[in-house]
Amino acid sequence: MRRRQFLTNSAGLTGASALGLGLGLGACSSGGDTTTLKLLVASYDKSVGSSIGDQWDGLVAAFEKAHPTVKIALERVPFDKLDRTLARRVKDGDAPDIAQSNVFAPYAEDDQLYGASDLFDIRTEADFTRSYAEAGSVKHVQYGIPFLASTPRLFYNTALFKQAGISGAPTSWDELRSAAQALKGIGVKTPYGLQLGPEAAEDETLSWMLADEGGYAALATGYDFHTASNVRTMTWLRDELVAKGLAGADPAGLDRTAAYEQFLRGGIGMLIAHPVLMGAADKVKFPYAHAAFPTRRGGAAAPVGLSDWLMAFKQNGHSDACGKFLSHLYGRKSAKAYGGGQAALPVTSSASSALRADAAQRPLWKFIDQMPQAQFQPVGLRSWPTVRATIRKEIGAAVTKGGDPGAVLKSLDAKAARAEL
Repeated sequence: MRRRQFLTNSAGLTGASALGLGLGLGACSSGGDTTTLKLLVASYDKSVGSSIGDQWDGLVAAFEKAHPTVKIALERVPFDKLDRTLARRVKDGDAPDIAQSNVFAPYAEDDQLYGASDLFDIRTEADFTRSYAEAGSVKHVQYGIPFLASTPRLFYNTALFKQAGISGAPTSWDELRSAAQALKGIGVKTPYGLQLGPEAAEDETLSWMLADEGGYAALATGYDFHTASNVRTMTWLRDELVAKGLAGADPAGLDRTAAYEQFLRGGIGMLIAHPVLMGAADKVKFPYAHAAFPTRRGGAAAPVGLSDWLMAFKQNGHSDACGKFLSHLYGRKSAKAYGGGQAALPVTSSASSALRADAAQRPLWKFIDQMPQAQFQPVGLRSWPTVRATIRKEIGAAVTKGGDPGAVLKSLDAKAARAEL
């Protein structure tokens, strides 16, 4: 839950409505002419300052007013228990009608979910940002509906850059290393915040691999960690950042929440971060800027795409009611509510266009502009949660002193192959 803790604490999740509030369902029942949808959604502890509950309540009220024959029974489950709760209910034959989750592929493969074409009209379905729609697909059918989407950029402390004599954001890995060396020269403890701790390891690693023509999977063959480009990437991180003391004392233990906090205290000079960091930085008038993450040779790398997902279950046979509810969330009339607040990004083209035309949302424009190029982890594979856990546990060892990137990546391939069985 650490990712959510920073997100909600620093920005109040005001961008949740930005995506069309994701609601999850528990079951659906009909009484006379009225259908009741039970929604199972994530709740966020008040200690982290979340206001998402109030937004969901308002959205449900607006939907019920517009659709008097459909009632919503909203159930909240703590975010860190959401996936387990959903899996248990599905196993027990009590599948929700609509659910928020990090996982959709197993349910889709077991033919338990409605596809997007069962829920939306053609115009609404086509409005989803293509990269996110494709990420939510299994065998070319979209089942996962993106919610709480994001994509990161390279944030840097402009005051420290000026003090170190760095003219601007690095545009290649050589420039990034040189900037890190300059930051180290003025006493910055962690020039580059390499986040390979359990909270963010799979995101950080993929960002670097994408920047050197690598990644986690080949389109035709599935997982493919041990490639020449991936070995080169991890070797460069080991030798050019970690070994030279440019990535802090323990990159294998650095989580996203801790990295963001250290950045805001001036302890980290630059790092990959999501738009939510802007809200926290602006609140304390912190000097920062952001840029596209650079490729090894120079230029902008494809960004990593992240999202939670909504899904609609078939068990109770209420595709029409589920479609009405989800269409209300993602419909064009609500487009400007689907993004902003610096906590989440819009997931439809119409919402993106609306925010892109709104000068008040200028801080989000660069993030929105790169969403169509976003590349995702293999979330459409049933085995991904298991493989992700292995990455979080093992990838840090590839870059530590004496680490063997090739051996670590071979081990990931072997364990991914077993997870696929």
